Amino acid sequence: MSKWLSKLKRLLISSTLKQSLSQNIPDKTQIPLSSNPQENLKKLNELFSDASDIVIRQFEIDYQVPIKAFIIYVDGLVDRELVQMNLMKPLMLDVQLTKADGEFDHENALNIIYRRVLTISEVREVKDFQETVNAVLSGDTALFVEGSNAALIASLHGWESRNVMPPDTDAVVRGPREGFTETLRTSTSQLRRKIKNPNLKFENMKIGKQTQTDVVIAYIKGIANEKIVEEVKRRLSKIDTDAILESGYIEQYIEDSPWSFLPTVGNSEKPDIVAAKILEGRVAILIDGSPFVLTVPYLFIEAFQSSEDYYSRPFYSSIVRLLRFTAYFISVFSPAVYVALTTYHQEMLPPAMLYSLAAAREGTPFPAFVEAMMMGIIYEILKEAGIRLPRPVGQAVSIVGALVIGESAVSAGLIGAPMVIVVSLTAISSYVVASISDTITIMRLTYVLLAAFMGLFGIMIGAAGFLTHMVSLRSFGVPYLAPLAPIVTEDLKDVFFRPHLWSECKRPKLIAKENIVRVKSDSMPKPPENNS
Repeated sequence: MSKWLSKLKRLLISSTLKQSLSQNIPDKTQIPLSSNPQENLKKLNELFSDASDIVIRQFEIDYQVPIKAFIIYVDGLVDRELVQMNLMKPLMLDVQLTKADGEFDHENALNIIYRRVLTISEVREVKDFQETVNAVLSGDTALFVEGSNAALIASLHGWESRNVMPPDTDAVVRGPREGFTETLRTSTSQLRRKIKNPNLKFENMKIGKQTQTDVVIAYIKGIANEKIVEEVKRRLSKIDTDAILESGYIEQYIEDSPWSFLPTVGNSEKPDIVAAKILEGRVAILIDGSPFVLTVPYLFIEAFQSSEDYYSRPFYSSIVRLLRFTAYFISVFSPAVYVALTTYHQEMLPPAMLYSLAAAREGTPFPAFVEAMMMGIIYEILKEAGIRLPRPVGQAVSIVGALVIGESAVSAGLIGAPMVIVVSLTAISSYVVASISDTITIMRLTYVLLAAFMGLFGIMIGAAGFLTHMVSLRSFGVPYLAPLAPIVTEDLKDVFFRPHLWSECKRPKLIAKENIVRVKSDSMPKPPENNS
C-alpha cells in the first residue's frame, strides 16, 4: 500500500512540475528536491530537453566512497573560468583537506562543502525545485550532491554587458556623465555610490510569468512616505503578465490615469537625477534589462527642472528655467494662435504685419489650418525618420529633408513662408522640454483643431479643459500640479526660479512626511568677520 501511495505522490509531483515549469509559471506548491542526484538530473533533462545552452557537468567528489554530484548552468550567463576555479577545482581536487575531520560523508557532504570548501562569496541553499530552476535561468550555478535534498546556488554571473557611458538623454554641460546600464546590479551600485546610507533599501521582486524579470524598489527608509512605498509594492504585485521587457511595461501597469496623455510616472537615465529624487522622498523602480529608472510620485513641474540647474549658479539657472516655460507655451500654442489670428481675428494684428502675412500667403491654395496640420505631420515624419535611421544618415535626412521640403513648398506656393517659420520655431521649442515632447505634440494638434473651428475662444476652452484635467490627476496620491494646486507656499520657491541650495531647508511637503529637514537654517555662506 505504501508503495502505491509513494508512486501516486511521485506522479502528482511530476504532473505539477510539468504543468508549472512548461509554462514558466511560479507555482505556490513547492516541489522538493530529491536526495538522489539522478532523479534531479532526470527532471532537469526533461525540462531542458531542447535547450542547447544548458550545461550539465557530472563528476565525483573524491573520498573514501566517491560521492556523485553535478552542476547545471546556462552557457553565456556565467563566467566559465569562475566555475572551473571556484567551484569545480575545490570540489574535485581540494576537498581532501576536509578528510581529517572525519565528518565528510553522504549525509553532511553539502553542509561541509558550503562551510569549508567553496570560496564563493554569494552561496545559498535551496530545497525547492522551482526556485532552483529560476535561479539557474537567472544566471546562477546550481550544485547537486548525492545524499542531500538541497542544492547550493552559487552566483557566478559573467554575461556580456554594456559599459557605463554618457546617456543619450538628459545631456548636460556640467554634471556627471555616467548613465545607468541594462545590468540591474550595475545600476543599483551606481545609486549606492551616490547615497552611502544604510537606510537606502533595495527590495527585489520578480514580475512576468515567462520572463521572470528582476525588479528592484529603491527608497530611503525614514525619508520616503511609507504609504507611497506600500502603494508601489501593491501595484507591482498586482501585475500579472507574461513579459516585462522594459521599464515602459511597468509604467503602463502602475500609472494612475492610463487614459491621460500626461505622464504620471517619471523616468531618467542618470544616477544623479534618480538619487536626488530618492533623497526628496520619492521611490525609484529599477528593471533588469532597461537603463531607464522610474520614479514616483511624478509631478508636472519636474518636466521643467534639470539636474544642471542645481550644479550651476542660481541666477542663470533661473533664467534658463523661465526659458523652458516660455518654450513650452511657444511649442504648444504658437501654431494654434497663428491659425486663429489669420482665420478669425485679423483685426488684432498690426496693419503692417497683416499686409505682410497677406502678401506671403497670396496664392497659397490651402487655408491656414490645413497648412498647420500638413507641416505638423511632415515635421513628425521627419523626426521619426531621423530617430529610426542610423545616426549619420538620420541627421542628414532630418536636416536635408526639412530644408528641401520647406523651401520647395514655399517656392511652389503650397505653403506660406510664415507657416514654415511658425512650425520651425515650434519644433525647436519642443526640444527644450524633451521629457514631455509627446504630450506637447498631442496638445499642439488639439489646439490647432480648436483654433480652426472657434479661434482664440476655442484655444481658451481647450486650455481650461486641460487645466481642469491636470488638477484632477494624482501620482500615487500626490496632486499632479503640486505645489501650484494645491498651493504649498514652502515649495513654490523651486518652481519658476532656482533658489540657493542653502535656502532649500526642507524636502517637498507632499512627498516626504518624515525627516523633512535637509539643510540647516543657518547654512547661508558668510564672509569672515573683520578682526582688524
